[in-house]
Amino acid sequence: MQIERLTCALGAEISNIKLAEAATNDDLFGEIHAALLAHKVLFFRNQPLTDAQHAGVARRFGPLEDHPLTTSVDGEPGIIHINKTPDNPPERYENAWHTDATWRECPPMGAVLRCVECPTVGGDTMWANMELAYERLPDHIKDDIATLRARHSMEATFMAAKPMADRLAMKERFPDPEHPVVRTHPETGAKALFVNAFATHFTNYHTASRVRVGQDFTNGAGELLRFLQSQAAIPEYQLRWRWTPDSIAIWDNRCTQHYAVMDYPPCNRRMHRATIIGDRPF
Repeated sequence: MQIERLTCALGAEISNIKLAEAATNDDLFGEIHAALLAHKVLFFRNQPLTDAQHAGVARRFGPLEDHPLTTSVDGEPGIIHINKTPDNPPERYENAWHTDATWRECPPMGAVLRCVECPTVGGDTMWANMELAYERLPDHIKDDIATLRARHSMEATFMAAKPMADRLAMKERFPDPEHPVVRTHPETGAKALFVNAFATHFTNYHTASRVRVGQDFTNGAGELLRFLQSQAAIPEYQLRWRWTPDSIAIWDNRCTQHYAVMDYPPCNRRMHRATIIGDRPF
């Protein structure tokens, strides 16, 4: 197995293996798991997998979950198909910098994404290292956010365009959770900045040490949240991956954000995805 780093911030491409074998080969999976913890997102090219093989590799990291708005493909629970075509364009926008499903009490541990068809140019995906983003924050901001918590919401993001009844029903099913602003990785112990596009506000900012008068809360909390959300957009923390058919990405959702670049219509972009159940952030 060969591992080639892609940027100084994160990411590595792995070659000279058949990824499908990781579903049954403990030694191979152990090497891939160690590489994921070290590099946070891994890439593989020329890996033609069936949905069953795709799910088998992903399940080595843990049980798979479904997205509440997208059903799994027939015969393979945990695999969803994401198809964008000229007849089925993205609604309004493709993406924003985010960590998957932080609107859940237990966001996913990670995901395995496989490219089936992609534009000849465009349709890349970007990732950002949120451990590095935290590490390089000014010390006084680290001190200020050490105990802060933030509310995360699907209602204020991709559910906002849905009919009110659907939006309220989904919020009842998935009440907006709160998560620590600084998350500790459960396997490595590293700290990561854990606010993204789903974060709406801090839940414990309004304390005597921060707020003298109302304007301190109104302006101070919002400006701090926007500053923290903006860190994923710093190029020095990022990588950009150009898809080819049968290429695969595996990422650690606990310490990264990602952004699917919508610069490809009118073209086909077909991706198959497995999402791995995670634990409660702390």
